[in-house]
Amino acid sequence: MALKMNFFQFELNNATAILLSLSAILLAGFLLTRVTKLIKLPNVTGYIIAGMLIGPHALNIIPINIVKNMGFISDIALAFIAFGVGRFFKKEIIREIGSGVFIITAFESLLAGLLITLSMRFLFHLEWSFSLLLGAIATATAPASTMATIRQYKARGNFVNTLLQVIALDDAVCLVVFSIAAAIINASSGEKATTAEIALPLIYNVAALLIGFGCGAALSKLVTPNRSEDNRLILTISMLLGIAGLCAIVDISPLLSCMLFGATYINMTRDKLLYKQVERFAPPVLSIFFVVSGMNLNITALGTLGIIGVAYFFIRIAGKYIGAYIGCLIAKTPKPVRNFLGLALVPQAGVAIGLAFMGERLLPGEVGTMLLTIILSSSVLYELAGPVCAKTALFCSGAIKTDKCPAANGGEPISKNIDSAKGNKSLLKASGA
Repeated sequence: MALKMNFFQFELNNATAILLSLSAILLAGFLLTRVTKLIKLPNVTGYIIAGMLIGPHALNIIPINIVKNMGFISDIALAFIAFGVGRFFKKEIIREIGSGVFIITAFESLLAGLLITLSMRFLFHLEWSFSLLLGAIATATAPASTMATIRQYKARGNFVNTLLQVIALDDAVCLVVFSIAAAIINASSGEKATTAEIALPLIYNVAALLIGFGCGAALSKLVTPNRSEDNRLILTISMLLGIAGLCAIVDISPLLSCMLFGATYINMTRDKLLYKQVERFAPPVLSIFFVVSGMNLNITALGTLGIIGVAYFFIRIAGKYIGAYIGCLIAKTPKPVRNFLGLALVPQAGVAIGLAFMGERLLPGEVGTMLLTIILSSSVLYELAGPVCAKTALFCSGAIKTDKCPAANGGEPISKNIDSAKGNKSLLKASGA
């Protein structure tokens, strides 16, 4: 079968079209990051813009059928990202932060959902079913762009440890809240989705967590001191791809499972070298992932966002920020964490989009379509604004050392006093920073 690539204007066979597409994706991502570096934006922003430019909704360089068949890239990239994040879940870090991370996660996710639900119902007079589902979806955060920004700038410290643990728990909260909202709607209508359909995602995620734990325990036994670096990497990637594949069968994200995989391995072995090996292997995969994400974003969808969509965009951000701030106050986190954590929780895609498609089935006709349109179109804005917000939060919290971002009180650079924040030194030591 031959494919036609618009950029080359002649017929190509499958293998050639795929190889040239991958080459164009990597090259476009590289070139756009040269531009974004000049204006001091994160690489992720450059990758997403590159994808939007070369994708089917703009220059149409990459064939649409190739774009549609590259969904597996997101699973692979999330598996790599999540495994790396797992190393921040050392027992001593969890003990140091304590229950605070659960309090923060509850407030930042549930307040965003509550504000969206109430605003949709009482400001726009929409049905409770629509308001509940949109509010449930609003609790989710897309971790990929924030995690990639952390990785790019080698951010470390108390802020990063807290952020990564909140992000890890965020989607779990979203799944529970969405299942409750869907059950309420299903009970009132009783026709569009069965109880099994609502409960199965939770069951599948629990099973995936067990698989992640098992892989971490198995890898800790297989990776012996005399195992070569090549074989260490082969074994790890084999398990990561296996987890991603199993999760894809039941259409769930591999994020939580691979995160537990990484956390189990680091707690059983204390082997930080393996994570560095995986990090050296990952950049091309992550570049392709973010460029492909950009190709799937239809900028023209923003025209259909409307006043409800605009309200959703800003109210969710406000809910995330205020909720994180209140949660940090209760958990008594250092001031830099309290002031900037909510700013790093802006991105939304992935899990939210998947749940939006399910929500469309739960709601009748145009109402379901409106729900899906709001989530899809706002995701364009969230994914463009998210990396910039994450970078700002990392710099201003002192996670990335700089003398250019003044503290909220007195104008002193946070980087000069962040290390004196309560508990930060021990966290830095525990995370291997």
